[in-house]
Amino acid sequence: MTKEKAQARREHLQKMRADQKRKQRRAALLMWGTGGLIIVVLVGLVGFYLVKQARETSLDAVTSAKYEAGEHVWTPVSYKETPPVGGQHNNYWQQCGIYDKPIHPEHAVHSLEHGAAWITYRPDLPKAQVDKLKEIASSTGQQDYMLMSPFPNLPSPIVVSSWGHQLKVTDPADPKLAAFIKRYQNGADTPEPGATCGGPDAITTTADEAPLPPEPTGQQNTPMETLKPSASPSQQ
Repeated sequence: MTKEKAQARREHLQKMRADQKRKQRRAALLMWGTGGLIIVVLVGLVGFYLVKQARETSLDAVTSAKYEAGEHVWTPVSYKETPPVGGQHNNYWQQCGIYDKPIHPEHAVHSLEHGAAWITYRPDLPKAQVDKLKEIASSTGQQDYMLMSPFPNLPSPIVVSSWGHQLKVTDPADPKLAAFIKRYQNGADTPEPGATCGGPDAITTTADEAPLPPEPTGQQNTPMETLKPSASPSQQ
């Protein structure tokens, strides 16, 4: 092999090696670039989901009010909010549960004092939406502290309340509804945490079935809760 041919062969091999290295670099850059793009997209999707979830479950629309607890009365009460979130209330509390007819707010407020969450809805709410509300009420939070009933003249199709807090929603599928229950049912502002929302002294009737109970006279007993409120769930 002549010197010129040997030189040409070496140059050709060097060129082939250089081309191969360039191809490898391009492949590596493409791989890392694609991988980086996938990571960026995934991070973006996760961030979007978290922001969307936070927005959907935000409780910024919750309104709050301060009320003194333990103000038991035997007369009807005129409340500031519709439905009420605190204030004076009847000596007897409402048995927590799902009611198909309106209940006396004076009993319901007493249940709120014990830690209940109260879902109220307009009486003309479509049955499918009422059924959805019942599903939520039966599967969210603590069932022993869940109250649900229709309420006339609500400012929104659906209103959920706890002692001192309230949220208005229009759709029973709104995730804010469950978020409210989880945060405020038996929450930090519950005046009597651990007090029962049932028991033999609880009212189980709706407003059309029985009037507010009259004030006891003589030796007639008063609800046990007014004498010795439960101090913890173990005493319920």
